Formats: sequence, structure tokens, C-alpha cells
Amino acid sequence: MNIAFHGAARTVTGSKHVITLNSGKKILLDCGMFQGMGKETDGMNRAFGFEASEISVMVLSHAHIDHSGLIPKLIKDGFEGNVFCTPATKDLASILLQDSAEIQRADTKFINKRRAKQGLPIYEPLYSIDDAKNAINKLTAVEYDTWQTIYPGVELLFTDAGHIIGSAAVHLKITENNIVTRISFSGDVGRYRDVILRSPAVFPQADYLLLESTYGNSLHDEVYSTPDSLLKWIQHTCVVKKGKLIIPAFSVGRTQEILYDLNQLSNENRLPKIPVFVDSPLSSEATQVIKKNAKYFNNRIQKLMETDTDPFDFEGLNYVKTVEESKQLNFFPQPCIIISASGMADAGRVKHHIMNNITGAENTILMVGYCEPRSLGGRLLNGDKEVRIFGEEFDVKAEIGSMRSMSAHGDYEDLCQFISCQDPALIKTLFLVHGEFDVQQDFASRLRRKGFQLVEIPEKHAEYIL
Repeated sequence: MNIAFHGAARTVTGSKHVITLNSGKKILLDCGMFQGMGKETDGMNRAFGFEASEISVMVLSHAHIDHSGLIPKLIKDGFEGNVFCTPATKDLASILLQDSAEIQRADTKFINKRRAKQGLPIYEPLYSIDDAKNAINKLTAVEYDTWQTIYPGVELLFTDAGHIIGSAAVHLKITENNIVTRISFSGDVGRYRDVILRSPAVFPQADYLLLESTYGNSLHDEVYSTPDSLLKWIQHTCVVKKGKLIIPAFSVGRTQEILYDLNQLSNENRLPKIPVFVDSPLSSEATQVIKKNAKYFNNRIQKLMETDTDPFDFEGLNYVKTVEESKQLNFFPQPCIIISASGMADAGRVKHHIMNNITGAENTILMVGYCEPRSLGGRLLNGDKEVRIFGEEFDVKAEIGSMRSMSAHGDYEDLCQFISCQDPALIKTLFLVHGEFDVQQDFASRLRRKGFQLVEIPEKHAEYIL
């Protein structure tokens, strides 16, 4: 058999890996959307690098759009099999995929107004809301820690990856000619000191290992200092400068972590009386799904919920539902906090909020997670003094901040702890995915020192014989 890497290869988005069996049947691990790749993004999302109709079965590690976002296009282009995921991932992906289609519809309408004025051809979205609904019908739930046959000769096991609710490391036992090959794919690995979720679980010995490497050469700030850091930004922006604090945050995981920290500050009577707006209809739905799956919270949160039944709610929190309500925030006269998707600031309502507030020195745009360097968030973090948003140039006068302690991805210590259950001598090849190339090179050197002799960093569309 062989494996090909069609996304998240020397970059952090677009996760797609195809295993081709000796019989010619193909297994797809993730089908993620590329995000934040500048002008190249659209073209990269329109070409898989393989024929959708040739995929026999798909396994989804978790619901984030850079892992799930092209499933509707996969089905639209001819895939007819099932998509296996955990129950919580099925719940989250169901709302994320439909939201992705709705964002594309809204953004396409906005973009085409400008293109029409310039005499340019109409831009078409990657897929429609109906395509997203068709994809949702393909999602098939499999519980953690239970081996299940998903295709003749192919068994699947999910173990908790601790990244977001429902996130899983994927383990396959593939039997061909009476020979069993064990392949493990980390998905995205969470943190062992996460404030909400359980730690990543140990997993069975593998022959081949696909390991994410987003922060493969970094150590995060201490997570338990996050509420204090967040409070400093609130005080600085909303109290001292009397401006708006805009926080781009993914609707699943990061938004709930911010709400949890704000709830903690409120419980301690330290949160200033400043309105907090969550401007993402998806965030409200996702928060409900996450609360429904509280059994996956860590012991600390389970204990807290004995006295605080909703750790994501507090006085002054407002959910913005309609587009009109979102537009009205542009005219909100008081200092406030706006939490809105997406996390890289390259799509969704937050892009409009940044566009409308980036020229005000009293405002702050606070990035709270990884941003692909070419994304809007990445360019702001890089210190660009001028950025293009929806085809227009804007001077960056708002303050740009960053809080690294809020990452849902493990740093190199977390990643090394995650694979500590493996005997390096039994790993035939360790493939590094979902990371920038320079980071992966540093991480590969660290892994070789730990005894993993053959560490590969695949290029996009590279194939390897297993």
C-alpha cells in the first residue's frame, strides 16, 4: 500500500491524506479546507489532487474546518462512501459545514458586487448549503476506544486527542495478504494542561505514525495565567483607551475557552462592567453542543460545575444572531469586547469588524491562536502597516495583540508526551504533517534524538510506499 499527502503538507491547513490499498481501494484521512493561503487559497481548495469518486471510505479526526471543510465538495465531486467520526464530531461538523456554506454564500454575494463593478466574471462558492446537508447525512458516529470494521480488512479505533470536543487520534489496522499494518494519525493534539478538556489518551503501538507539528519548536505560556492576561488587554483597551477589543476566535474550542476565562473573572468580581458580544451564530450552537458533551471535560471543570452550572455564561454576555445586529456593532458607542469567527480573521463576520475598526488607534485586535502567515491575522501579527480586506487597502492603526497561552494545539513537550506511549524502534516511518516546514525541520531533529530514526516531512502530493 502507499500513502499520499494532499494537504497539511508543510503547511497547517487543508488536512488530506490518502491511503491506497494493494487492491486499489482508497481511504481518506480528513478532507480539510485550506485557509489563509492568500490568493492561492481558492485554487488549492478547488483541486483535491485525487479523484473524489475513487475514495472508498473516509475518516474524520475532528470538526475544525481545516480538517472537515471540503467534505461537501468531496461528495459533490463523486464520493459515495461513509465518513466515520466520533459522536461529538458528528454534532459539531453538522453545524460547522452548514455554517461554512452560509459564509461562502454571504462572502460570495459581497465579493460579486465588487467584481460586477469591475466587469469581472462571477465568483462561484466551493459548495452550496444543499451540498453541506448531503455531507452531514454521510457522517457515521463511532465511539472512542472501540475497534470497528469500516471496510473489508480495515479496522478503526478512535482515542481522545484532547484538542476540541470530539477530537480523535485515528488508528487503523489494515490486513492485506494476512499481514496487518498499523497506521496512527494524530489529528490535532491538544494540551495536557488544558483548562477544559481531558488530556490526550495513550494509544496502541503503530507501524507508521502521522503526527501534527503546528508548534513543534515552541513552548506555550502557562495556561493558568490566561485570565490575568486577558484582563490586562480588557483594562488597557476598554478602560484606558476606551476602545473596542476585537478577538478573532474559532467558533469551536477557542470561543468557549475565552468565555470560560471571562466567566472566571466575573465569578471573582474582577471583570469590568463592559458588554461582551459573541458575534457568531455558530458559536452559540457550538457552545450548546460542547455543554451537551460535558462528560469529556476534565475533572477540574466537572468540579466547578457542581457550583456553577454554566461555566460559559456570565453577566454582560450577549449573543449576536442576525446580520443586522452584527452591523449595528459598528455604531456601538461604548467600549466593548467583540468575539467573532474566524480565528485567522480570513472569513466570517470578524473580517468586517476588523475592516471597520482597524483605523482606530483606540481599538485592539487580539489574536488568540495560530495564524497562517499569509492570512489576515498572520499579516497583522507580522506587523504589516497596511492590509487588504475585501479588495480595499486599510492603514493599520489599531493595536495588534497576541495571547499564545490560549492555543488548543500542544507544544513540543505535549507532542512528545503524546507519542511517549510508542516504542520508537517499532515505528517504521514517522510523517510530520500540519506544520510549517522550518518548524517541522526543528521538530524532526528533536524526534530523531528521541530514537525515531526515519522522520519524513512530506511535500504536497508526495507519495510513499508503506
